[in-house]
Amino acid sequence: MLDWLTEHKIPVGQAASDVFDWIRDNGDPLLDALAAAMELLIDAILWVLQTPNPLIVIAAFVALTWVLQRNWKICVFVLLGFLFVLNQDYWEETTESLTLVLSACVVCMAVGVPIGIFCAHHPKVYAALRPVLDLMQTLPTFVYLIPAIVFFGIGMVPGLIATVIFVLPAPIRLTYLGVSSTPASLIEAARAFGATPSQTLVKVELPYAFPQIMAGLNQTIMLSLSMVVIAALVGADGLGVPVVRALNQVNTRLGFESGFVIVVVAIILDRMLNLGGRKS
Repeated sequence: MLDWLTEHKIPVGQAASDVFDWIRDNGDPLLDALAAAMELLIDAILWVLQTPNPLIVIAAFVALTWVLQRNWKICVFVLLGFLFVLNQDYWEETTESLTLVLSACVVCMAVGVPIGIFCAHHPKVYAALRPVLDLMQTLPTFVYLIPAIVFFGIGMVPGLIATVIFVLPAPIRLTYLGVSSTPASLIEAARAFGATPSQTLVKVELPYAFPQIMAGLNQTIMLSLSMVVIAALVGADGLGVPVVRALNQVNTRLGFESGFVIVVVAIILDRMLNLGGRKS
């Protein structure tokens, strides 16, 4: 019985392989355009982070933290965190990882927020999309690297694509949750005063959903940062490279240095965007 069952298995892997082969054979123009756009975005962010003196970039991050948080203690923490990165001589790797994170944020929020809004207004679409989102979040992240390599080779672009696929469900889900939980009384009041659907969205639903959307941005950043080590396996630069090197060499010192820098960067970004803790 068991032999018969294994001999007649459902061809899940073969079906996926056929789909990827078809995309590779027929989607070259689209894939080339996507790769060019992603590479342009990566190069632009990397230029902004690496061209100025590191102290200028750190000052800009501290100023942004003050604008977002209005809390001098968090600003001091961000300053000390980045100075620690400089002290450990990981500034270049950190800017490369931040480039990957920020690029993923731009793509995920630009795609995820509109999809979340659309799903909030079309519950049946969200019901159909939920299994796909579940699959994207639960499928082992290493699996994403295979089609990324097949379609885009090695480098920052496949790392970014794999990161986006893994992270995209977060802004979609949280935007959907925020918009769909807008009280019906607020929407009815807006309509009673003659608001159009677009005005209701901009002036009622999005302001009400803003905390959830920001939570989606925070999750996007944290999940993207968790992918830096995995992205390094497909040639993406950043803090994942020394971690992978330390693993290959069984180098405890290098592993703890780079790992601790990743933790510091993650905490810095989390504190910067934790708008729930802002004190006006």
